[in-house]
Amino acid sequence: MTLEEKIGFNEVRKMLHGYCLSSLGHERVDAMQFLSDHMAVTTLHQQLSELSYILQTATDQPEQDFFDLRSDIHRIRIEGAYLEEETMWELLRALRTLHAWIKIIREEPSDGDLTLKGGVRSVGALEKLAEGVFTFHTISRRLEQILDKYGRIKDEASSELATIRRELKRAEGSVSRTLAGILKAAQAEGLVEKDVTPAMRDGRLVIPVAPALKRRIKGIVHDESATGKTVFIEPAEVVEANNRIRELEADERREVIRILREFTEQLRPNLKELLRGFEFLADIEFLLAKHQLTKAIGGRSPEIYSTPLIDWFDARHPLLEAKLQGQGLKIVPLCITLTRRQRILIISGPNAGGKSVCLKTVGLLQYMLQCGLPIPLADGSRAGIFSQIFIDIGDEQSIDDDLSTYSSHLLNMKRMMAGCTTSTLLLIDEFGGGTEPTIGGAIAEAVLKRFVEKGSFGVITTHYQNLKHFAEDTQGVVNGAMLYDRQKMAALFQLQIGNPGSSFAVEIARKIGIPEEVIADATELVGRKYVNADKYLLDITRDKRYWEGKRQTIHSQEKQMVQTIEQYEKEIEELRDKRKEIIREAKAEADKIIAAANAQIENTIREIKEAQADKERTRSARQQLQTFREEVGQMSQEELDAYVEKKRQQIEARRKRHAERQKEKQKTLSNSQTPSNSPLKGEDSGESSAKEASPLRGGLVGSGSLGLAVGSSVRIKGQTSVGTITAIKGKQATVTFGVMRTLVDLKRLEAAPSPSKGGGNGGQATSDEEKQTVMVSRQTIESIRQKHLDFKQEIDVRGMRADEALQAVTYFIDDAQLVNASRVRILHGTGTGALRQAIRQYLHTIPGIASYHDEHVQFGGAGIT
Repeated sequence: MTLEEKIGFNEVRKMLHGYCLSSLGHERVDAMQFLSDHMAVTTLHQQLSELSYILQTATDQPEQDFFDLRSDIHRIRIEGAYLEEETMWELLRALRTLHAWIKIIREEPSDGDLTLKGGVRSVGALEKLAEGVFTFHTISRRLEQILDKYGRIKDEASSELATIRRELKRAEGSVSRTLAGILKAAQAEGLVEKDVTPAMRDGRLVIPVAPALKRRIKGIVHDESATGKTVFIEPAEVVEANNRIRELEADERREVIRILREFTEQLRPNLKELLRGFEFLADIEFLLAKHQLTKAIGGRSPEIYSTPLIDWFDARHPLLEAKLQGQGLKIVPLCITLTRRQRILIISGPNAGGKSVCLKTVGLLQYMLQCGLPIPLADGSRAGIFSQIFIDIGDEQSIDDDLSTYSSHLLNMKRMMAGCTTSTLLLIDEFGGGTEPTIGGAIAEAVLKRFVEKGSFGVITTHYQNLKHFAEDTQGVVNGAMLYDRQKMAALFQLQIGNPGSSFAVEIARKIGIPEEVIADATELVGRKYVNADKYLLDITRDKRYWEGKRQTIHSQEKQMVQTIEQYEKEIEELRDKRKEIIREAKAEADKIIAAANAQIENTIREIKEAQADKERTRSARQQLQTFREEVGQMSQEELDAYVEKKRQQIEARRKRHAERQKEKQKTLSNSQTPSNSPLKGEDSGESSAKEASPLRGGLVGSGSLGLAVGSSVRIKGQTSVGTITAIKGKQATVTFGVMRTLVDLKRLEAAPSPSKGGGNGGQATSDEEKQTVMVSRQTIESIRQKHLDFKQEIDVRGMRADEALQAVTYFIDDAQLVNASRVRILHGTGTGALRQAIRQYLHTIPGIASYHDEHVQFGGAGIT
């Protein structure tokens, strides 16, 4: 048996073959071999890592049409040879696959390309693998001009071919019509069955006729059925037409061959580069197969060192794990360490306890690793490179070579001692077995001593006590035990390094049912001290397991405590940042309120001027306003909020009192004037009308929601702030109050004069310097502050319908304007471009948008506005 057969690597090779799609990949799987060069092994693992990253992060998966056309390429080196249609179709698909993989490996992500999420390129080992590979754009375009989507030669491949096929189609149509007429007449005369249809024989259209009636139809008999009950006649009327069809078909074939030869002539100068491209496709297909195997076995590439090293956590035998999973069982992972100080591991323990499985796991995983395959183990594992692996496992006795079991073992020991070095890995099962225990153990110890002197690495299983003692007394050699549960009398299949294991011979014999007197006699024969020593060894192993479990528990708790502390520290830091942000936002809001208060001050001064107050009153008002300005500037956020609320309540109370006085005036005026339907005349009545219509610096226009439209000036019932309707949807309107925008039910709104009209200026327009005062409530301030905190400068509408996306973008732009965002991004993807066009048409209608354009090509290109 070969090394690969002993460790089970042939089964892994079969799994890889199952994931390949063409002979390109199968060839690479067969050529896979054990490598001892650190750089070569690392490169293979890096290539697979980069390819896996591409497959996990690519927005579209690359083409995977793999065809091995190398023999066809070699064949057309000969002048006059040409590729057939089917081969050309496979060539086109293979070139598309080649182009897709070269593109993603070499080029920067761009719109419409195969890109990686986040715009990250995968470079390195795959780029080196793709060096010297061409993508053959010209050849691909020519193939697309020649072949249709089904791989057949297009009519437009040449003008001559188009002419021939048109004429051929007309001729076939003419023959079909003529033959249909003949068949119909023959059916009418009873010469042919009613359900008979024309058939094809030797490329010619014929009519099936009974043999007895064949002379009733003039023509050529081409064939008869297997039973002899039907003959196929080509009527004389269509013979010439069928001859013409055959001629046209021959012309068509000649023109097709001419096209194929012409294309092959264009292809011939690129044959060397094409072969290089197919070698690259073979590498990619092999990497894809390895990727599938990695997913199937849960493999990973550990940190690989150039020196010999095995430091594995939770390593699993992939073939055994698959078998156990099929039985509904779980595999017990292996933790093993071999370093320069601890080179050789002597494993002891009961039979069927997992010693041989442990040995095979080490051999298979190390072999897979140095063949460039990821292996199933946990994070944090490390591995090194061995120059060679020697294995002695199983019974290799041979009748032909006159070798016994022990002789075959000794022959293997001889080869190992001759070939082992400081970078050799030795795997030996049942070391020294197969002969008399005393001399067998002595020879095994002497051989082991030579391995130690040469500095080799190894995993060795044994039952011999002298080898366990040798491991305890020799530097570089360590004992290991396969654990066994004495209470349940069952193997645990766990490797523990540090102490030797017991064979549990007495316990296993007692479990099987060997009589107790036999066991007692055996104990006396071997000696009570030997049995007690084995018992003490078991106790030590049990205690070590207990304290190892305690240590693991403490380590886990410490790790959890460290993670909790880190989490708390992170949360504290986030709270500090949040607090700073809230204070910053509060100061900004305070500045806005102070600005509003300043506007109120200027408005009061204007009203004083309009009322033509005397200088003393004006000076007093100015002094009060200056005091107010200073007080506001010194207020805290809480004091400022309380002050604004107090002023709002005072203004509201004055407005109600004013409204009541106006109502009483109106009642008095109505009682003293003419009937209500007669018009008021004169200057006094005009003034009364103005006062009646203007209880609060401007007349009330309309009632409720009557007369409201986009552009109307309105206010919320019971408030003084005047805003403008910017949109109406159903029973709700979007109203802008200064820098704020809100959604209000129409029934809550009432018409108000435009800020530029009315007022206490005799109906004259106010100056441009005068500004409308907008009072901001505490609830509104809190709402704006929350929007500042929650606002994100990016929205993703990919996958939405156009109307859904436009609604989402509308709300997003409204929020962006509310928080004074300077730049935002809309992710809509490329696709057909319809969503992108609809969004940009909407953006073009919004005055607050200065410009919009495609994102930079490195960050998404035309897929983002």
